Amino acid sequence: MNKIWLMAATVCFLLAFGSCKPKQSAYKAAYEQAKEKETTAPVTTTEDEVAEETYEEEEIAPVSKPKTTSTTTRSERITAAEGEDASRLKRYSVVIGSFKNKTNAYSLKERMQNEGYNAVLGENEQGMLRVIVSSFDDKADAAASRDAIKAKYAPNFQDAWLLEKAY
Repeated sequence: MNKIWLMAATVCFLLAFGSCKPKQSAYKAAYEQAKEKETTAPVTTTEDEVAEETYEEEEIAPVSKPKTTSTTTRSERITAAEGEDASRLKRYSVVIGSFKNKTNAYSLKERMQNEGYNAVLGENEQGMLRVIVSSFDDKADAAASRDAIKAKYAPNFQDAWLLEKAY
């Protein structure tokens, strides 16, 4: 009689805790739904693209807009790192990496130079090395360069940001 109770309790125990195990197929289904939403996201067109399409269709001369941007920047006192050309650091710079470790910073700089960029290392007052791939006097030009780098190297460098040189 005790064996029957023990056997019944064991079966109940296994059924109770065995059914709580997560199913891999449920995770896979959720992942696939998220991927589907990502790939079917609506495509938005900008006013510039619409203007270009209109120009091509109707042969109307495009009207140029003044370069303005509301892009946020981070302001820091930055100098060229040891051995770097300080004249390449202008007011607005596109930063793709920040490192305390010099080896990592130099490695990324070298990689970007091999890709054709005129990369330079800047160092802030806290000793962080900033890997800068382009530098401009105009904020809008810097923002456009940052966006181009994000698009070219997606999904890498999606956290690229603009650094405004503080004087």
